[in-house]
Amino acid sequence: MKVSAKTMKRLLNIYPPYLGAGIRIGYIREDWSELEVSMKARWYNKNAVGTHFGGSIYSMTDPHIMLLLMQRLGKGYWVWDKSAEIDFIKATTKRISSIISISQSQIDEIRIKTASGQKYLPEFDIEIHDEEMNLIARVKKTLYIKKRPATDCPLLLVNTSHYVTD
Repeated sequence: MKVSAKTMKRLLNIYPPYLGAGIRIGYIREDWSELEVSMKARWYNKNAVGTHFGGSIYSMTDPHIMLLLMQRLGKGYWVWDKSAEIDFIKATTKRISSIISISQSQIDEIRIKTASGQKYLPEFDIEIHDEEMNLIARVKKTLYIKKRPATDCPLLLVNTSHYVTD
């Protein structure tokens, strides 16, 4: 789905799981190279000891690498989340945030590794910090990326209005 970064930000900010967890997208760069996501501790997203719920911390990062890559690579690629792991470093009740980015060199590497049609499983590291830049959690995401065969790319719509249906 090709949408503007501004529209995607709006959609994510009203996405029910994000609303329920108190997750907010601050910005998505127009070139889809970077986004900022944050979450304040609220009564509805705290755990039993009053700090950020771990599931919500992970949810902050969940779809973003995949979404950025889908936009940067285009429809000629399959992009899927394959696996993830999270290392909780420090508990906090402060606002937490993460800058998630994909460099042009990472895009170039993906294109090279998938050029012959083989799958590629790149890993991306995401750090989550509090307001004082203390490291709160580290997420490692592995994605599945493969160039679509030419026959699998979405087809152009053909104007069929000239066909006779008698």
